[in-house]
Amino acid sequence: MLLDVVVRRLAVLSLHTSPLVQPGSGDSGGMNVYVRELVASLAQAGVASDVYTRRWAHGLPHVVDVEPGFRVIHVAAGSPELPKEALPGVVDQFADGVRAHLEDDVDALHANYWLSGVAGHQLKHQLDLPLVSTFHTLARVKAESGLPEEPEARLRAESEVVGCSDAILANCDAEARQLVDLYGADPNRIELVPPGVDHAFFSPGPRAGARAALSHLRLGDGPVMLFVGRIQPLKSLDVAVRALAELRDPSAILVVVGGASGADGDREVHRIHKLVAELGLTERVRFVPPQPHHLLSTYYRAADLVVVPSRTESFGLVALEAAACGVPVVAAAVGGLRTLVKHGRTGFLVDDADPLAYARHIETILGDAALAADLSIDAARRARDYTWSTAAARLRRLYSDITAGSLVTCA
Repeated sequence: MLLDVVVRRLAVLSLHTSPLVQPGSGDSGGMNVYVRELVASLAQAGVASDVYTRRWAHGLPHVVDVEPGFRVIHVAAGSPELPKEALPGVVDQFADGVRAHLEDDVDALHANYWLSGVAGHQLKHQLDLPLVSTFHTLARVKAESGLPEEPEARLRAESEVVGCSDAILANCDAEARQLVDLYGADPNRIELVPPGVDHAFFSPGPRAGARAALSHLRLGDGPVMLFVGRIQPLKSLDVAVRALAELRDPSAILVVVGGASGADGDREVHRIHKLVAELGLTERVRFVPPQPHHLLSTYYRAADLVVVPSRTESFGLVALEAAACGVPVVAAAVGGLRTLVKHGRTGFLVDDADPLAYARHIETILGDAALAADLSIDAARRARDYTWSTAAARLRRLYSDITAGSLVTCA
């Protein structure tokens, strides 16, 4: 029987993106929200946490005290201007910088994304500390979705981190199966810990009031579809645009909240704008730059539905936040979206990237006020089961258990 060990301090590794950066563009997205909200909840639960992230701009303070028990530490590792594609070359430097700062009272490491996993793997062996890994995205899952294959070095690194992690967090059953089937993960070391949502911000509210607050967007009284996320091929914004073109109601509007992301981000933004023009939708698509996270609730409440056509999603925080606001979701039937969206109960799942299929489900919601109301009520009810405090409580127990046990060794 494991002893109830009190975890004094946790080192959270987030090499490629900081929880202090605005989500919605560049390399900042759901993972930023995940790290920030989870660490804040851990701090409130009594687990002090330091988040180590690569220095991403000149002039940043070395340490930022976010709140009691939650600090962000900027580690110098390569030029701040390095693109994400060049970051594998500075992982060793990042790990050295983390090790130089780590205090003696650190009990465990928690790595986010494969780059942090590589650094965490090194630190585990150097410091004899347990390692918890959250991958957020997996290279082999992306390849199965038809996306370009990732470098072999990433595939090899992910397998090594999976093999030596003392615990691997999965957001849902689908991700757990992917870890086992594609990476040979030990099921006994996989922990299901779904992310949460801040219900103080994301909750149902009057649509008319939300639209009034966004009067500068000229939403009018017609149907409003919403897309929230980074603009990159993975997110398939083009599917949402084409679905809009298929709707019979010419007053329907699509609001896009997000910015360019990744090496192909600017090219994708240009492609989407060109597509909008070609389809004659220039007056019906509103592009909005990334917004502070807590303000997104107004955009959700203003919408009749949210579209999440991503080609792959390990979880899908946008779908959860929409549900918490009582907004139905039409989403791709992939990854964690299969868990979050209950087909016909909180929204609809689409098995392929066919804009016509999306349009049919969208029109089903828009054409049946009673159904839309039922979807809204059930979505908000189910979303209440997801809280960051619950996730933090599960992790606090997990950290305690792996700290009390023997470390996993590399095969």
